[in-house]
Amino acid sequence: MADPTPAFSTTLVTVVRDQSLYSVPLNRSVQLDIILPPAYDAHAPEPYPVLYLNDGQDLPRLRLPQVLDSLYAQQAVRPFVLVAIHTHADRIQEYGTAAQPDYMKRGSKAGLYTDFVLTELLPHIHKQYQVSAAPAQAAFAGFSLGGLSAFDIVFHHPEHFSRAGVFSGSFWWRSKAFSSAYDDDTDRIMHTLVRQGSYRSGLQFWLQTGTLDETSDRNNNGVIDSIDDTLDLIAELEKIGYQREKPGMAGNVRYVEVEGGHHNPETWGAIMPDFLTWAFGR
Repeated sequence: MADPTPAFSTTLVTVVRDQSLYSVPLNRSVQLDIILPPAYDAHAPEPYPVLYLNDGQDLPRLRLPQVLDSLYAQQAVRPFVLVAIHTHADRIQEYGTAAQPDYMKRGSKAGLYTDFVLTELLPHIHKQYQVSAAPAQAAFAGFSLGGLSAFDIVFHHPEHFSRAGVFSGSFWWRSKAFSSAYDDDTDRIMHTLVRQGSYRSGLQFWLQTGTLDETSDRNNNGVIDSIDDTLDLIAELEKIGYQREKPGMAGNVRYVEVEGGHHNPETWGAIMPDFLTWAFGR
């Protein structure tokens, strides 16, 4: 396991560009940015926890290296390795729910993307970096459609991951167009998949929305769809045994609503410390 050559360094963390991974299921090269913690030791006796992140090309707008520098300086998180997976022109097909594309056949390659993550990405990272293969030490996160993808992968693969982070997740993902025949209760795909699933001990979920994620309110209840869809998904998780955090009460689902938060990397980067301290706090 060779010591990595940095692409660039900030004050404390090191960012390494990895262009060596070719995916057979996706039929393309996949670019990765790896953020290593301060004093990363490729031969450490204890492997590092690891966070996999969809839409890794957005690291600059998220200001993730700077966010991590600050958290490490405050000793707010344990050292961990972050694997930022760059997306592709086929993003709308590769991200989604593996079991089913949406009504417009978007997400048609989501199953192939899941195969890539499980059979190619994880072995590649485990070989190249001193990271843990234990599910309890692995998290997956994403934004918007990438958040839906991360949630779907974690929910269905607790043998590899224990935590999901979803920023403004695309939980509107649906099997029918909005029309007189559409029904929230039966036609939102991820909600149905959760309803068909079961409680898995050890799984935890961090879900965020912004009050300005969008303006759409399809049921005219005064709550934007992004918030409605996320709260409804949490309700489905609760029905199968998960517990939402409440003041003075621990749980395995945390919901964070950002007042004035927009559907963009700047909002997600600003709330990122809450997720990272939740997932990797000391």
